[in-house]
Amino acid sequence: MAADPNLNGLLKWSIQNSSASQESADPNAPAPEPSRGIKPEMLSALFGGPSDADLMKAAMAALHSDEVDLENKLVAFDNFEQLVEGIDNANNMEPLGLWTPLVQLLKHEETDMRRMAAWCIGTAVQNNEKAQDRLLVLNTFPALVSIATSDSAPATRKKAIYAISSAVRNYQPAMDDLVKNLPEGYPTDKVDAGDMDAVDVILNKLKAHPSA
Repeated sequence: MAADPNLNGLLKWSIQNSSASQESADPNAPAPEPSRGIKPEMLSALFGGPSDADLMKAAMAALHSDEVDLENKLVAFDNFEQLVEGIDNANNMEPLGLWTPLVQLLKHEETDMRRMAAWCIGTAVQNNEKAQDRLLVLNTFPALVSIATSDSAPATRKKAIYAISSAVRNYQPAMDDLVKNLPEGYPTDKVDAGDMDAVDVILNKLKAHPSA
């Protein structure tokens, strides 16, 4: 996924300079030169006011880039999650083509990447029927259920359950699809997505599911 190289450069500069300032423990050390490494094109991108859409696309490009290390990918993920807290940004994910690359990250080899992908999904779909529907179109529940029941990292399993909870509450099509993808021993009859107690029964069972 292509992103504005100027915004990417500005993001990289921001991260590097922020890290450098935090790592400097010498109070007598000279102040960093704030302009070093900034190109005019980066300033233009900054003062032009990058939109949330630009920032979301840049973050997703970083998440799929082989040139970005895990630490900075997690920073990009954190920024993305904060952006999609807004329903307008969450609904903008589809026209921006961001749903598919986000869901793909549920199968990333790094558990922290799977955890953050699930977290972002849960945030984007919470109380958002339009976003909840995207998970059905992309057949996301098999991956979320697999993570919730078998991931080796408890924190990652927790975020997958959070994503499932956000996806199915008060949205019957998603609940019906979830039930079809639950492991043996879970409810197989129709579960009312508006019945919070019934929803919690499934979620609590997922939380107690023995890890692989």
